[in-house]
Amino acid sequence: MSIIRGLGEPLVEWRILANDEGADMATSTALALRYGEQKVPRYTSYPTAPHFHELNARTYRQWLEALQGDARLSLYIHIPFCNELCWYCGCATTITQNRTRLDAYTHLLLDEIRLVDRALTERPEVVHLHLGGGTPSAIGGAGLSRVLDALRQVFPFAPNAELALELDPRTVEDALVKTLAAKGFTRASLGVQSFDDRVQKAINRVQPEDVTRATVTRLRAAGIRGLNLDLIYGLPHQTEAICRDDARKSLALAPDRLAVFGYAHVPQMRKHQLLLPEDALPDSLERAAQFEAICEELVDAGYVRIGLDHFARPDDPMALAAEAGTLHRNFQGYTTDPADALIGLGTTAIGSLPQGYAQNHAHMSDYRKAVLAGELPVAKGRPVTVDDLARRRIIELIMCGGAVDLDDVGRELGLDATRLAPNDERLAGLVADGVVTTDGRHYEVPREHWSLLRLAAAAFDTYLDLGADRHSRAV
Repeated sequence: MSIIRGLGEPLVEWRILANDEGADMATSTALALRYGEQKVPRYTSYPTAPHFHELNARTYRQWLEALQGDARLSLYIHIPFCNELCWYCGCATTITQNRTRLDAYTHLLLDEIRLVDRALTERPEVVHLHLGGGTPSAIGGAGLSRVLDALRQVFPFAPNAELALELDPRTVEDALVKTLAAKGFTRASLGVQSFDDRVQKAINRVQPEDVTRATVTRLRAAGIRGLNLDLIYGLPHQTEAICRDDARKSLALAPDRLAVFGYAHVPQMRKHQLLLPEDALPDSLERAAQFEAICEELVDAGYVRIGLDHFARPDDPMALAAEAGTLHRNFQGYTTDPADALIGLGTTAIGSLPQGYAQNHAHMSDYRKAVLAGELPVAKGRPVTVDDLARRRIIELIMCGGAVDLDDVGRELGLDATRLAPNDERLAGLVADGVVTTDGRHYEVPREHWSLLRLAAAAFDTYLDLGADRHSRAV
């Protein structure tokens, strides 16, 4: 029997229990069977990216021109390169070690920064910067320095701005660490996925434990104190015992935060995932047990569970934001980023401005053609309506804190809250199973069911097509 200790909650057993009257209670095992195969968005935006449509550069330029100088700004830079392909990967990345190609992309990024600069009428202060990929280290310390220098020439950075990036520990050398420290990076997220040798070989990501440990040591010695670790469950050959061991080995590195993601098997979208031994993938029940094993280890070690899949030390800014109700969710997942606007740079990067979302070209050839022609390389996006903003807020509150009051959201945005009612058909089963409790205005997901937060959020999504096979499994 596996158990999970929610924050301040009693132990909840993962099997069918009998109550005092002898009736069966629907518990997490039964719910995993019932809902685990449903495919719903991760809700890092609303409307979600599959509902973006063509957006021209002129419209995006007008959105940038309207950005006010007193806005708090966040920047996201996408570096779409890795040295080798991890077969589980669902990210937009290209495998190359061709220095000429990597340098050419760096030049394109610098050109795009200049295009954004020309479009702005005012220069908001940057409060958060995130580099993702791929592997940002692919363009090297020199490339990262040039990009950071170019950004600082355009934008003022707040004194307490967080500068964060994702890193593959296998690509982190001393020279790179020195560059990151010199450029003011304050946080690094290290991809671990699993420490188990057999799992690593199955996913084509062999990363010895001592490599990860050495990277952690280097970063901390250089003064980059904010460290996150990423784990994945649901991978080939993973078991509950392996996941528990992964959690314990992660704890030995004393990270500030951990993200625990469920592997999304979408070979119809990522053909390379066909290289994985599909018959070795765990089923929904096994996946649920794996996540709960990791959760139990982390919470018992004193980490606070944050929303769907994050964990943080109690004194970490993310845990404090969750407690204060100021946690947010964006394309990087859970964040303390308080920005009013986000500008995305690089291929596939998505920005979020007051008027709506804007996403750059995904294909390098299209991105290059636009930038070299002096055009903002936006390909698609979506203006947001007042209803979108309200539902985005509802979904964010559910995903971040597990609860929302429609009357509060209505007052916040000046709307009649009756317009924001959920889809009764999607909600009914969740309420009947105790996944959601409601009085008709206030909706809450008990902590023991937070692994199903996405399903609760989906009840408020007016665009969602449950028949579309484009999302990952709910558990």
